[in-house]
Amino acid sequence: MFIADTRSWYMERIIRMVAGSFVLAGSLLGYLVDPVWFMFTGLVGAMLVFFALTGLCPMSIILYALGARERCKC
Repeated sequence: MFIADTRSWYMERIIRMVAGSFVLAGSLLGYLVDPVWFMFTGLVGAMLVFFALTGLCPMSIILYALGARERCKC
């Protein structure tokens, strides 16, 4: 079983938090406001698949510019 380090807010942890928050917000807005918001949730999922296939994550570029750093520089 994998348990993530929770002593600091490293980039990988922030990305997971942001993606989860976006999915929850998009789902809630799609259910309560307008079903068009489900496209936002779909975009988040598509970006996660895009990252898995290419290794390029636009959110990591933004977070790096804001000062977040990777947990491990292996």
